Amino acid sequence: MSEPASVRFDTRRELQVQWRALLARATFRLDLFDPDFAAFPLGAPDVEATLRAFFQGGGRLRLALHDFTFIQQSCPRFLGLVRYYSERIECRQSPRSLRHLSDSFALADGMHVVRRFHCDHMRGEAVFASPAAVELPAHRFEALWEESSLTLSPTVTGL
Repeated sequence: MSEPASVRFDTRRELQVQWRALLARATFRLDLFDPDFAAFPLGAPDVEATLRAFFQGGGRLRLALHDFTFIQQSCPRFLGLVRYYSERIECRQSPRSLRHLSDSFALADGMHVVRRFHCDHMRGEAVFASPAAVELPAHRFEALWEESSLTLSPTVTGL
């Protein structure tokens, strides 16, 4: 295993570079949380291709968010993946009681994390090859996941 690598960032561009690096490392599980995913390039062609390869390799994605409006209006490529790989993608919306959560993080394979400290700012860090760095956000994600409800169904009727 390689030595853990930590990278700090403070711009949208740097966040997206680190997030793409995390996606490229993911092999079997992605857990993503952000209030609305407006800062993440979920609709970009290269992200769609990376996620498609991830799903074809057997990967699973869990996405938790407060508000899915941005994804529905601005990420048709991602919504296409949700429809096509519905057995590999699950999206949940947080309850109103948790809408005060304002950080953002992406976890891959229990080894890698990219996190923003607050959703109103781009400042954050990426840590790769470090299960210890993933432990706390993974616990937070599981707690949020358990309280959240299904959203972004693959079909209009949700079937």
